Amino acid sequence: MALAGLRRHVGQFLTSSHGLLASSLSTASCAEEMQKAEGAGCRDDAAALALKEVAMAAILVAGVLGVGLPLVGRKRRALRTDSAAFRAAKAFAAGVILATGFVHMLHDADKALSSPCLPAAPWRRFPFPGFVAMAAALATLVLDFLATRFYETKHRDEAARVKAAAAAALAAASSASDEDITVVTVVEDERKAPLLQTHCHGHSQGHGHSHSHGHEQVQVEGSEAEVSAHVRSVVVSQILEMGIVSHSVIIGLSLGVSRSPCTIRPLVAALAFHQFFEGFALGGCIAQAQFKNLSAILMASFFAITTPAGIAAGAGLATFYNPNSPRALVVEGILDSVSAGILIYMSLVDLIAADFLGSKMTGSLRQQAMAYIALFLGALSMSSLAIWA
Repeated sequence: MALAGLRRHVGQFLTSSHGLLASSLSTASCAEEMQKAEGAGCRDDAAALALKEVAMAAILVAGVLGVGLPLVGRKRRALRTDSAAFRAAKAFAAGVILATGFVHMLHDADKALSSPCLPAAPWRRFPFPGFVAMAAALATLVLDFLATRFYETKHRDEAARVKAAAAAALAAASSASDEDITVVTVVEDERKAPLLQTHCHGHSQGHGHSHSHGHEQVQVEGSEAEVSAHVRSVVVSQILEMGIVSHSVIIGLSLGVSRSPCTIRPLVAALAFHQFFEGFALGGCIAQAQFKNLSAILMASFFAITTPAGIAAGAGLATFYNPNSPRALVVEGILDSVSAGILIYMSLVDLIAADFLGSKMTGSLRQQAMAYIALFLGALSMSSLAIWA
């Protein structure tokens, strides 16, 4: 009996010691993580603030140039959306976005949600980053489907109204006089479907000779394929911007709260590169969607200022924000996972598959090879930046 009691006490002691040891190791690991976040001997608030200002300027310029080039150059031959150079550049940008989702965002999400500063249950007992990214990709698929159906229905309703107006205008023009001549021509508009333009010439005989000229313009529906392609471009540009903006905020905040020049310095060039090519992909989608100038400028501006605004907000929070607090880690990990799922879906389905497996990938074998090489180079170059950032 005494021996059994002794064994029980020894077992309880070992169990409690193991728990204390695990707890102390977890605390020590969390402390190490916090030291890394604070710079681990490289903390300099003044130098970090100066680098943040440089980062905001560089990322803003890169974003403006990236998203602006396809919009400004869409009327120039080299950068038109149907040119070989544009397709190759867009393929490179698609590779950059794909690598951002797989290599950067998923990795950052896994790092945040597996941090020793979080309790083991449930965060280290289930692969939350991959699960949340999968759920985000499926949710994006549903949103993509619903938005496409909404815009297609809207286009059909508008086309039906326009056809009714055109029929009424033609009926009124033809019933004005038996001698009237009604001429119907189609006026092309690069932003919209063709316009149906009617010219009515009336002649009356009597004491005098008079001519009446009536002009009526109504818009008619383009082909189903053109409408469908336009709708897809509108939906893709809006969902892509949503995915890019969501992770740009997280990236900006993460850089802004850092107080270590050693951490910030390699991020400046990496984020400027990343921002330029993400902006080019988004700008290409906006150009293909043929938004009005004001809408295109608003979408481009919102993209360009998101990361610099996140850096500025992070810099303001740096004095009292703890990036290794459980709440901050969970929020960062979940948002990174969501962003990864959106970017992976958009890059694979709406950028790569739509261009490479659809009718857009036409032309010579050389142009197709250039597009594939650009895609692989974009993914490889963005992946290699994970070495430094």
